[in-house]
Amino acid sequence: MVNNLKIYNNFNLGRKDKSSIILIGNFDGLHKGHQKLFNKARNFKKKYKLKIGVVTFDPIPKMFFRKLYNYRLSNFDQKIHLLKKNKVDFIINKKFNAKFSKITCFDFIKKILFKKIGPRYIFVSDNFRFGYKRAGDIKLLKSLEKDYHYKIINPSPLKSKKSVISSTLVRKNLETGNLKKVKKFLGRNWCIEGRVEKGRQLGKKIGFPTCNIDIKDYKIPKIGVYAVKISFKNKRKLKGIANIGYRPTFNQKKLILEVNIFNFSGNLYNKNLSIEFIEFIRGEKKFNGVSNLKKQIKIDCKKAKAILSNE
Repeated sequence: MVNNLKIYNNFNLGRKDKSSIILIGNFDGLHKGHQKLFNKARNFKKKYKLKIGVVTFDPIPKMFFRKLYNYRLSNFDQKIHLLKKNKVDFIINKKFNAKFSKITCFDFIKKILFKKIGPRYIFVSDNFRFGYKRAGDIKLLKSLEKDYHYKIINPSPLKSKKSVISSTLVRKNLETGNLKKVKKFLGRNWCIEGRVEKGRQLGKKIGFPTCNIDIKDYKIPKIGVYAVKISFKNKRKLKGIANIGYRPTFNQKKLILEVNIFNFSGNLYNKNLSIEFIEFIRGEKKFNGVSNLKKQIKIDCKKAKAILSNE
């Protein structure tokens, strides 16, 4: 239980959570398309006095099948926070593994949806697929509504111009550094949460101390320099600059996220920080010596401060 939000790791629901409104999906990033779905679910919750439950999977099935690593838009804690804001009462966070991937679409409907979850309404998006080899779809779910006593709700997808707003669309815009569109699709700035790790202290040696953040399996945005906001322990947001890349001037090969916090001093090792990406400043480049790198960092900081002064 997380602040009245019940979390199940299997499909064995308590009696009071059955006959609910169920939304099924990954809900990675919980973008505006997802938010439209949840908004309609909240209307049903109010009208029919029902609970809202979410069925989601870990890892994201595409990560499992394609052995992807840096892919997520949000971690589990962020997902929980966003679902709570959308008035969700309980979550089924099902581990997605080889055994679960072999469940047929018919068994998923009969043995899991009907016998274990027993939903009154099921909310799904157009591209929802389920069961072994993704054989199940909305058409199948709708054809079995009367047999298994549920009703499928399938709102039309939310579009931006001609593109359907999706987690894939958000990822594509992160890859190009288009944070303006990312913010438009998410309804907020994209944010990474991670622990500060001990680094080689190269930034400190050249006068720009940085926090090295473990980005784990987050999607990697466009390599380069960003204006960012930083927060930790529910304190006010601080301003800073971040570089995600390989530090070519120092001949590094490991990808790293480094954050320099403006006007801050203190030990943040092992602390968890939230890094909010505001605007892309420039791509990463190799400089001819540390002195040229320092000159560029000063220029970058000046640009970041100007950008963040309007935030």
